[in-house]
Amino acid sequence: MADVSVPRGPTPGLKFGTPAGRWVVTATVLGSGIASVDATVVGIAMPTIGRDFHAQVASLQWIVNAYTLTLAGLLLFGGGLGDRIGRKRVFLIGTIWFAVASLGCALAPGVGTLVLARGLQGVGAALLVPGSLAILEASFVPADRSRAIGAWSGLGGVATAIGPFIGGWLISAVSWRLVFFINIPLAIVVILVALRHVPESRDPNAGGRLDLPGTIAVTGGLIGLSYGLIEGPAQGWTSARVLVALIAGVLLLGAFIFIEGHIRFPMLPLSVFRSRQFSAANAVTFVVYGALGGGLFLLPIVLQNVAGYTPLESGIALLPVTAIMLGLSARFGALAARIGPRLQMSAGPVVVGIGLALLARLTQEGNYATEVLPAVIVFGLGLAITVAPLTSTALSSAPPEQAGIASAINNDVARAAGLIAVAVLPFAAGITGDVYLHPLALVHGFRIAVSISAVACVAAGLLAAATIRNRPRTDEVSTQDISCPLDGPPLQNQRVS
Repeated sequence: MADVSVPRGPTPGLKFGTPAGRWVVTATVLGSGIASVDATVVGIAMPTIGRDFHAQVASLQWIVNAYTLTLAGLLLFGGGLGDRIGRKRVFLIGTIWFAVASLGCALAPGVGTLVLARGLQGVGAALLVPGSLAILEASFVPADRSRAIGAWSGLGGVATAIGPFIGGWLISAVSWRLVFFINIPLAIVVILVALRHVPESRDPNAGGRLDLPGTIAVTGGLIGLSYGLIEGPAQGWTSARVLVALIAGVLLLGAFIFIEGHIRFPMLPLSVFRSRQFSAANAVTFVVYGALGGGLFLLPIVLQNVAGYTPLESGIALLPVTAIMLGLSARFGALAARIGPRLQMSAGPVVVGIGLALLARLTQEGNYATEVLPAVIVFGLGLAITVAPLTSTALSSAPPEQAGIASAINNDVARAAGLIAVAVLPFAAGITGDVYLHPLALVHGFRIAVSISAVACVAAGLLAAATIRNRPRTDEVSTQDISCPLDGPPLQNQRVS
């Protein structure tokens, strides 16, 4: 999540059980929900979109990564903008922007237009997502803040669970375009509720100018790197465009680090990385979520194009993961609070890796009970073991006054990892061009891909064992309210200063 420092200014006055409080929760849940669900549902639509547009694998990668690029590059900027000009205002702008971009996606006549619209969707998400949590922090009295965030988190988990089911049904029954059209009426509801019921807040002490140089550098760097990695297999790694994109991407990301170390008001204060525990937790996050991002990008394509699943069937294939997360994450979080995070952060990624490795057993028969469900259960159990201690360690390892930015960094690290994995893993597995339309070649490449992802998860577990330390913590992060969208780290009931 974006920087969520406790808002200053007018004293928050809403109580959780009041009609006014419920309206605010409704607006924030629906607003952030359309962004998080869209990120997962689009993956289910990939095979159908690819067939409709006769697209290559690179085009499918861009449809996913265009959204992630702008969201990851602008997430911190969106949080800072809300602090300065008003969280409600930025939340509304983001919701309207997201709705208009969704209309562009739904009406896209070709892949190029769809990729552009997806990038614009990511801009809208970067404005509305950080505002949703910040609005809750700003609006509710301290005694009810945890309950409001818990409701936001739990309902977000429900939305993540039912989103792929609804999306799969819409794709099967009508068209993949309805996956984007459905955002528009939801956005209208959010706008109407927010205009009437959400109070405005801002941070009058938010210092200095917005970090525009840093924003431009990190976004440009991610775009250059992604372009080079995605287009390299098709254009050739020595082609001028690919080389220029890769070099520019690396230089811009280097410039971003330099800017953040020298600018007076950085959006990413590098001092937070002085904590070895924080840096280690984010390194583990990068590896684990990279493995997840690459594997989950390919899984719906394989289920539909190899095993013959419908979009609806592939949409519900991962529902056990969400059920396991909702049922067990809080318990594993509480366990980590008692015994320390090291054991779970070491073992959890290994269990995730075993689940991914089990997916290599998938054949053209695609029997759900024997080939998919066992892998999904093990995979979900590994996530439940891992995500709560992983996120709480990232937050608690930073100084209390930087808990909000620590959460933002952890979220952005996960998204950047998924972005790079989606760009690299298909090529590494030999899934390029129109290979995804040929079942035998696709399933062969998929087995290589999930094996690579499994090895990465095991490496993440070993990294955690070597770098994460248990230590007494006087300011524990509560673990009772957790949701886990599959595209990013779960939000926890954060204690911020």
